[in-house]
Amino acid sequence: MNRTLGMPKWQKDEDVSTETYARFVVEPLERGYGATVGNSLRRVLLSSLEGAAITAVRIEGVQHEFGSIPGVVEDVTEVVLNLKSVRLKMHGTAEMKNIQITTSGKKEIAAAALAVDEEIEILNPDQHILTLNQGSKLVMDLEIGRGRGYTPADQNKRDNHPIGTISIDSVFSPVEKMNFTVESARVGQMTDYDKLILEIWTNSSILPEDALAAAARILIRHFNIFVKSETDEEMARTSRAEVLEEARKYLDKSVNELELSVRAANCLRAANIKTIAELVQKSEAEMLKYRNFGKKSLDEIRAVLVGMNLRFGMKLDGYQPTAAPGEETE
Repeated sequence: MNRTLGMPKWQKDEDVSTETYARFVVEPLERGYGATVGNSLRRVLLSSLEGAAITAVRIEGVQHEFGSIPGVVEDVTEVVLNLKSVRLKMHGTAEMKNIQITTSGKKEIAAAALAVDEEIEILNPDQHILTLNQGSKLVMDLEIGRGRGYTPADQNKRDNHPIGTISIDSVFSPVEKMNFTVESARVGQMTDYDKLILEIWTNSSILPEDALAAAARILIRHFNIFVKSETDEEMARTSRAEVLEEARKYLDKSVNELELSVRAANCLRAANIKTIAELVQKSEAEMLKYRNFGKKSLDEIRAVLVGMNLRFGMKLDGYQPTAAPGEETE
């Protein structure tokens, strides 16, 4: 029996998902595609997404990583290990940031003390760094950079580093863990299809669904090199048509059906956005320009849209609303 490769559907398991963990189910897939897709996404998620990490440290009075720090309980090796555990996020467009921490007196220094630049967000502020003794002073310079995957300390060394700078192994990946399993799926009377279950854990610098989308885009860019240029436009038209056809069941609905928080719903009402079609055609930058519409509301709505296989910034060429919300077609 001949059968065509259909378009699988996916959904996020809202019952178990959080801001740092999500479970996704994709089905039905042709037999063998579960492992192919799952393994490809896993490799990209763990090695190719951009993130930020501390890449080097320089502490006043310290010449190398095997010594001690005057007035500090921990030795240099312990401090470096603690700095490796700091999770952070860089806002803005800078590829690298240098910050300095200066403090004195008996106290415990945690990662929260590193939040001295408005473009650097510390994700685990309680992470212990070091302990200062009474009467001691600390001057510590940190280099923070962007990267992908894992970079060993020797690759973080730079010719312009001052003497005494200690390079650090850096884990840039915002995805801490990714698992996938493949189970059997049924389509009608046929049971030889795959169901792919994806589990993604992040460090909270990115939502799991956004990490998944970013990994998919990376794979698409690489596979596109094998597509003949004369078919690109035709494939793009087909892809847009498929996406639009799938989205039609949601586009005419009122945004009131999204079950948003009161704050997010009020923001949409103030912006006069009535339907989901109107909403998805807005870019994230446009949404953030509306009064009282902040990042939390944006993240909330984005997550809801992703669950319906929709996103901000969609081009709905050829879409015609069937009726305005609350109105009946003639």
